[in-house]
Amino acid sequence: MTNDISPLVVAVDGPAGSGKSSVCRGTAARLSWHYLDTGAMYRAMTWAVLDAGIDPNDAQAVANFAKKPDIASGSNPYQPTIEVDGTDVADAIRQDRITSAVSAVSAVPKVRQLLVQKQRDAAQLAMRSGTGIVVEGRDITTVVLPHAHLKIFLTARPEVRAQRRALEQADGGVVADTTVQATEAALVKRDELDSSRSTSPLVKAEDAIELDTSDLTLDQVIAKMVAYAKAAAR
Repeated sequence: MTNDISPLVVAVDGPAGSGKSSVCRGTAARLSWHYLDTGAMYRAMTWAVLDAGIDPNDAQAVANFAKKPDIASGSNPYQPTIEVDGTDVADAIRQDRITSAVSAVSAVPKVRQLLVQKQRDAAQLAMRSGTGIVVEGRDITTVVLPHAHLKIFLTARPEVRAQRRALEQADGGVVADTTVQATEAALVKRDELDSSRSTSPLVKAEDAIELDTSDLTLDQVIAKMVAYAKAAAR
């Protein structure tokens, strides 16, 4: 465990399946820092929208509802939590119905406004407490924390991302080629939606370091992240 680095705000963006969650959790744990999964926050909002019986494609209805749920995200990298009005939704937000609706909900400006403020507050709280934080998402380097000490754009080839996501969903079981192909198609569609939306699209910040994880192990990527943090702290 490394804890001799000055506290930093590390912002990490990247497409689905690039390894953001595992990498960012591992990096935060290695550095004894806080961790924030902003994607889980948008998934939690999506869960709340669907639980309330609201059509996720009805942007006005989603906007009107967005202030109601209390979304709380834990920052412990060893055991991150996500709750809606005190209910643990960590498993529920990974369901297919959430995945298929989250892009629509995330594109609503009011939703982004509310959650971005929570994300900025979390980063400020970490720094005030003398602890660094690793924040992952899709608009962290460009919108949420444009002045972060270190910006990383984590990516991987589509076929690699699809294989990882399919294995993750299969919980380590055998994955059929057709499943991987379907997963890749879904990831590409999600990338297109997130990259083309008018509000906070997924793009690589000009000053972000691009890190392709396609041919690297998780430990190798985390080691690179820690090295980047050490360099940024100098």
